Amino acid sequence: MVVAIDGPSGSGKSSVSRGVASALGLAYLDTGAMYRAATWWCLHRGVPLSDVDAVAGQVRTLPLVMGVDPQHPTVHVDGIDVGEAIRTTEISAAVSAVATNLQVRAELGRLQRAEIESARVRGRGIVAEGRDITTVVAPDADVRVLLTASEEARLARRARDVHGSDDAAAVEATRDQVLRRDADDSTVVQFHVAADGVVTVDSSHLDFDQTVQAVLDVVESVVGPRA
Repeated sequence: MVVAIDGPSGSGKSSVSRGVASALGLAYLDTGAMYRAATWWCLHRGVPLSDVDAVAGQVRTLPLVMGVDPQHPTVHVDGIDVGEAIRTTEISAAVSAVATNLQVRAELGRLQRAEIESARVRGRGIVAEGRDITTVVAPDADVRVLLTASEEARLARRARDVHGSDDAAAVEATRDQVLRRDADDSTVVQFHVAADGVVTVDSSHLDFDQTVQAVLDVVESVVGPRA
């Protein structure tokens, strides 16, 4: 089984997708981490992110290995564990330049489809999450979900993730990054409105466990209860 989950920044895609994968015994693929890893690699190699062809060239030979255990997902580039390095504010500020590169999207999309197919062939199945996962990368997934939330809820969640607080100052410090990333990425992919066949889950007033359960309910409604 393949479950595809997309949505805007701060909607909880990553944490909820991991929770769903764990509950269903599936592998987990964070496609956003792949863009972050590509960004880290280009900066590490001194490649200007404004040079779209040079960036695309680096990504075509990106020595990337994704660990797909939902309990302990890993990201290695050229043998280096970059799991923490790709979550820095430097990468967060720079990743849109890579994620909006159409050549990069094509290459990473190919790698993402290969990961999904590998999990399918092995019989384990996978939960894959990312900006265009339900429409471009895995439009034929068994279950497709758009996970969304109000702007207020998304900003508060991201503020807690980044600053450890959702007070007014933390939310304002996070606002530009979240909204700018959504605005940048929306130029190349649609993730605010569910495509045909994609089920919307609004987590604005749900906690983490409730959101995971809401997605599990969607899975059961589409494919039936798992043995």
